Amino acid sequence: MRTILIVDDEDKIREVVVSYLQKEGFRTMEAADGKGAMEIVRSGKVDLVILDLMLPDLSGEEVCQFIRQYSAIPIIMLTAKVTEDDRVKGLSLGADDYVLKPFSPRELIARVRANLRRWQEDELLAETISFQSDDLVIHTTAREVFKNRERIALTPTEYKLLFTLARHPGRIFTREDLVQKVLGYDFEGDARAIDQHVKNLRQKIESDQKNPVYISTVFAVGYRFAGGQS
Repeated sequence: MRTILIVDDEDKIREVVVSYLQKEGFRTMEAADGKGAMEIVRSGKVDLVILDLMLPDLSGEEVCQFIRQYSAIPIIMLTAKVTEDDRVKGLSLGADDYVLKPFSPRELIARVRANLRRWQEDELLAETISFQSDDLVIHTTAREVFKNRERIALTPTEYKLLFTLARHPGRIFTREDLVQKVLGYDFEGDARAIDQHVKNLRQKIESDQKNPVYISTVFAVGYRFAGGQS
């Protein structure tokens, strides 16, 4: 049974979300502030976090950054902020999805399932694949990625993006292809959200982001994985 942490300072919102999640067979944990959420995340007993951006002690962005130091579990942000800059900022900090307030509980549950499903999928048969003479190594069973023999922390979305591209070296993926494979068919945002995830991923796996070795941009089309397999 998967455990979902709901972080929101509004009791009614937590009550509604908990009720729906439990009816769908999920175990739930709750936190009314950022510090409480951090303590629960440290316990390692959470599979996904639903995180409100407006908390009484810390911002949701700060909590998101903290979680990413400890875990790559999916993070769904609840927010009334609707600007593109707000979304981009959240994605750059490691959020995997956004749900705007006021929200439909049924939609939120669907997004929880979609994010867990993407995190659980393992389509690659080989347990380990490496590129550029072991400069980049993907351990698919553990979902760990190493750059120059050092483990790098990827969000679930970043891992799925790298995983998808690396399975098909040389294949060109349009942004729409990657939205469907990485973010899911239920994603309703702009396909250019993929650009931000690519940017984040490049910061972690490329030695020179201006001259990427692994993820190449195909002008006016999308992206392809260019790294040579070891």
